[in-house]
Amino acid sequence: MTTLNTATPNTATPDTATPTTETPITVKVRPRALVRASGGPRYAVALAVDALGTGLLRPFLLLYGVTVLRLSAPVTGIAMTVGVVMGLVCMPAVGRWLDRGARSTVVAASMLVRVLGVVLLLAAPAGHVWLFAAAALFLGIGNQAWPAAHAALVATLAHGRERDAALAAGRSLRNAGLGVGALLATVCLAGGTTALRVLAAATGLAYLVAAGLAWSVRLRVDPAAAPAGDGGDGAAPAPRMRALLAANVVYVFCLNIPEIALPLILVTQLHASPVWSAAIFVANTVLVVTLQVPVTVLMSRFPRRTVLALAGVVLAVSYAGFLAATSLGHGWGAPAVAAVSVLCTLGEIVYAGTATALVTALAPAHALGRALARFELSTGFGLAVSPAVITALAPHGPAALWGSLAAATLASAGAVALEKDRDRGTGLDEVRTCPCVPPRGAPVAG
Repeated sequence: MTTLNTATPNTATPDTATPTTETPITVKVRPRALVRASGGPRYAVALAVDALGTGLLRPFLLLYGVTVLRLSAPVTGIAMTVGVVMGLVCMPAVGRWLDRGARSTVVAASMLVRVLGVVLLLAAPAGHVWLFAAAALFLGIGNQAWPAAHAALVATLAHGRERDAALAAGRSLRNAGLGVGALLATVCLAGGTTALRVLAAATGLAYLVAAGLAWSVRLRVDPAAAPAGDGGDGAAPAPRMRALLAANVVYVFCLNIPEIALPLILVTQLHASPVWSAAIFVANTVLVVTLQVPVTVLMSRFPRRTVLALAGVVLAVSYAGFLAATSLGHGWGAPAVAAVSVLCTLGEIVYAGTATALVTALAPAHALGRALARFELSTGFGLAVSPAVITALAPHGPAALWGSLAAATLASAGAVALEKDRDRGTGLDEVRTCPCVPPRGAPVAG
């Protein structure tokens, strides 16, 4: 097993970093280096297989419960919601596990627990809500645990702005896998309930293969070798990130705009063809896959907090654009919404390429797992409540929906920017190297 000593020479820590202004840098995108920084070839394959399996089933889990198990839609929805909530409840334990040095093991475990969920799903007889609820529970735990575990693994192997690019590459690859999986599942849905069972079985197999590949990376760190700081317990104190975490709850609404808000507005208010919603969703996926890495590299010229605040401004402007587009009514409204959705996707790309990287830069090595777990808690909470908020505001008109989202996102961007002054005293946002990165020549995952 590859064990990385986290105490490396000539590496600044959040406690010892000198307050300074982050200088513009340029990260060249070299595919081989990017793959190594992202976990190595086997890990990249694991990510692709895992995303493909997730794309096969996750969008149709509700349909599986209703059509295959013959459960009512409300009962199915409640079971899925409970699974998401329980997944969030488990995040503190995941963070502590990561801070004990585990890396690839946590990633593999997040995949294996979803294998158990799929097995329970396939074993559930028609009308048996408890087995479906248990399946949704394990699927929810795995889905919530994976992002933090993946980010911790990448943060262990890559540093500085290379880490940002590696995280962006992982998101691009995952979105590609999700899109291909969902497309294959859509084609197979003509087969009815039998096809849904086959899709579930294929998903379980994909998770199992991905877990094996991720575990084979065999990467962990030695928490005992983490550099000491000036905190009361002998280690650098973990940043609270209160404004960042609160803002993230609002920012993450943008991830549900193409899937929930725009289809709802286009169909119910603009009376447009569902084709528009499908086209916007496909365009969003293509843009994320193709632009996530280049945009993240381009933004590496600026401090992460500045970029994250800029993402909030872009999202707020796009929400205002949706408000203006819907006022055009039937006819020009749908094309205008589609055009504005490109700007919204660009805001999403900038946000997604910066937020997690900022958390990994702020957190000291000994508290990286807990910091990522807290961040994932805020992300999961935002994703959980956003459908209810969007569907509650939409009936009150475009101004209530888009005006509220624009105001909240703009306020969140301001909070992120203002928190920078409090962090600058310790130099947290300016550290471009991470204590958990091995020196050049140290073994890396592959």
